[in-house]
Amino acid sequence: MKDAPASKTKSQVWVVENSTIHSRADYLATEEPLEIRLINPQQTIAVTMRTPGADFELAAGFLYSEGVIQKREDIEKISYCVDPDLDGEQRYNIINVTLKEGLQLNLPSLERHFFTTSACGVCGKASIESLKIRGCPVISNTRSLAPEILYSLPDKLRSAQGIFTATGGLHAAALFDFYGQLLKLREDVGRHNALDKLIGSAFFANELPLDECIVMVSGRSSFEILQKCIVAGVSIVCAVSAPSSLAVSLAQEFGITLIGFLRGQRFNIYSGFERIALKKEKN
Repeated sequence: MKDAPASKTKSQVWVVENSTIHSRADYLATEEPLEIRLINPQQTIAVTMRTPGADFELAAGFLYSEGVIQKREDIEKISYCVDPDLDGEQRYNIINVTLKEGLQLNLPSLERHFFTTSACGVCGKASIESLKIRGCPVISNTRSLAPEILYSLPDKLRSAQGIFTATGGLHAAALFDFYGQLLKLREDVGRHNALDKLIGSAFFANELPLDECIVMVSGRSSFEILQKCIVAGVSIVCAVSAPSSLAVSLAQEFGITLIGFLRGQRFNIYSGFERIALKKEKN
């Protein structure tokens, strides 16, 4: 039986330094397609490029953040595809999801996800109104935290990125509590995939909603990142780079504290500054 794909792939590279060249072995972040199929009804609902690992969490997080499922019991079975034409060989790039009988599905809304990439996230722009129609509530958590907690998050995220340390080519999504303690972290070549894995992990552990948690992502915060955090009930979202304009609009509309450019002893607040216990600047 074929082994499951690894999260990193060994490769030979040629390094040029001070006008000299030498070769050495290196590791690259593995990128392979993952097809997510529903068994009832039988339909492919997404194909995404991802880093192998935590595939079931990725699938569950995607289905939850897109509103296909609402609770753990909505999934009766999740497994890799077994190909009868290949002597029962497991197809590690295809996941089959069997949903609970009688579940009402809104599958046309998933058509924009038939193919997604690790680089740009899901294709197309969904509207803020679509999240309202789904009944996503405004985040009501009023608990605040000191900026020093936020200052500590980037180093904690980076030190926990095991595959990034080996490859230098992965994004991460991390979950922290309001004391700055790292609860869990997932990695992938795509930010949205890493976040789906993180939410999927919380979904399987019955830890949703995540209103008492902080989510931090490497790179920028996009519409897709905010949309997934809204559905998961996250109250504070941090990123090391800038948010998009639509991400800021979503954060403002749904009461999320959105932090960008979180590096060293500084950051920008784009929404929900009342959750950050800031000292007033002296005149």
